[in-house]
Amino acid sequence: MPDKKPVLEVRNLTVALPKGADRVHAVENVSFTVNPGEIVCLVGESGSGKSVIAFTVMGLLAKALKPTGGEILLEGENILAASEDRLRQLRCTRMSMIFQEPMTALNPVMTCGEQIDEVLETHTKLDAAARKAKIIAILTRVKLPEPERIYASFPHQLSGGQRQRIMIAMALVLDPVLLIADEPTTALDVTTQAEILKLIAELQEGQGTGVLFITHDFGVVAEIAHRVAVLRWGELVEMGPTEQILSRPTQDYTKMLIGSVPSIVPAHRGVRRDGETVLRTEKLGKTYVSKGFFQKGRTVRAAADVDLDIRRGETLGIVGESGSGKSTVARCIARLIDPTEGKVYLGDTEIATLPPGRLRPHRRKVQIVFQDPYRSLNPRMTVGDSIVEGPMNFGLSRSEALARARTLMETVRLDPNALDRYPHQFSGGQRQRICIARALAMEPELLIADEAVSALDVSVQKQVLELLDEIRQRLKLAVLFITHDLRVAAQICDFVAVMSQGKVVEYGAAEQVFGAPRHDYTKALFAAAPGRHWDFSKASAA
Repeated sequence: MPDKKPVLEVRNLTVALPKGADRVHAVENVSFTVNPGEIVCLVGESGSGKSVIAFTVMGLLAKALKPTGGEILLEGENILAASEDRLRQLRCTRMSMIFQEPMTALNPVMTCGEQIDEVLETHTKLDAAARKAKIIAILTRVKLPEPERIYASFPHQLSGGQRQRIMIAMALVLDPVLLIADEPTTALDVTTQAEILKLIAELQEGQGTGVLFITHDFGVVAEIAHRVAVLRWGELVEMGPTEQILSRPTQDYTKMLIGSVPSIVPAHRGVRRDGETVLRTEKLGKTYVSKGFFQKGRTVRAAADVDLDIRRGETLGIVGESGSGKSTVARCIARLIDPTEGKVYLGDTEIATLPPGRLRPHRRKVQIVFQDPYRSLNPRMTVGDSIVEGPMNFGLSRSEALARARTLMETVRLDPNALDRYPHQFSGGQRQRICIARALAMEPELLIADEAVSALDVSVQKQVLELLDEIRQRLKLAVLFITHDLRVAAQICDFVAVMSQGKVVEYGAAEQVFGAPRHDYTKALFAAAPGRHWDFSKASAA
């Protein structure tokens, strides 16, 4: 690889931030190369400049950000000196990008075939029949089932993994020399993630494409990277071969990042099952029936025969692939949706069939921390108003609710004086702490965390997990923790329920489920976890 001419050379790249920002540069004097057939991973916390570099290379940088120095050479051509027309010619033909969230990157009112066809119609002179044949071929190449059906499908009709494959097909349909992948597997479950990573590696190796892969998941880095570049606050801290960076990092920041990666070996938490039962479900199920004007309705059994129980001070994790029923069970327990069968007990009260009027007093007992804190907080309300809204609805005066909010801000290690600020004025990790404070303001008995740390950097993720565990111990909370990240589940869960196709296929103590899984599905999940054989603790000890 090194003897070949790089497909991408970034030389002393500097990108200025707008006046008034907390630092002068988003990226400062960054240099690296990507060779043909090589995967280079950019890693670092949010705000480190990873995505800024990617968008600068693609010529998609926000107008508020300005490249003020350096060069970006794509096969020797300086991207920073290229006109907008030239950049449009280069996109898809010589360089392409896979974005983090395919549902927002794809047009919801166009079929998947039409969206890929748009690329071919813009950049080639092929007729409609030839374009469709090429699209069917690339859909087959990215291993999508029933390419003709996928061609005619809209994005919402596909799974998350299938949508991401559409993005990959669109990016690779014209065989670019450079592929940029910006967190393409963050929201995917481990088995889908493993498939996507394997697919990118196979396509890249087969075509000799250079890949710039942006991620905060060191399991992914261990799985696919040839070299790793570590960024911090816009500066390149360290770069080298993957084995060297992960095993023998030289910089304290790199050691801290890798040391924050949770182990897939369960922590021995020594929980005693002597607390009172907070939640118990019996044969809980949820069936959806879709109705159409001209066709028979389709029945989907999202959850069936789910038996769970959580006691005070315990954390029960639910793991499984997308569509396994994890979130459906959580929403049934919280009565955000009504179960179609079974029972849900909060303490001694059965709530699955309670009418809204009688259910209201029990609402405060179950609170949820959602995956995306930015979307779950009202952008027009101060964080203080968001925290006090619930307690005030249940009879607390505003002064009492604000006093509780100030105490909770200290509990989640935020400044109580920041209550009059808005969500956009906080980082992602801080917003998630605010969501935790909002949930705790109701003094719940059961806290449901639905993928609450999946979008966070490893260092911030570690802090939020430690905070949740500390709060669980101090308040003797029962916690239902939903995650697709097996490393996170291993460190925070006392008991684990593994779900597949709406059913619990394995249930037991975390040490037993992780140490000696019995069900083939559980074994397949663990086998798909990226970087599962890598001991990240070696880095912090280096």
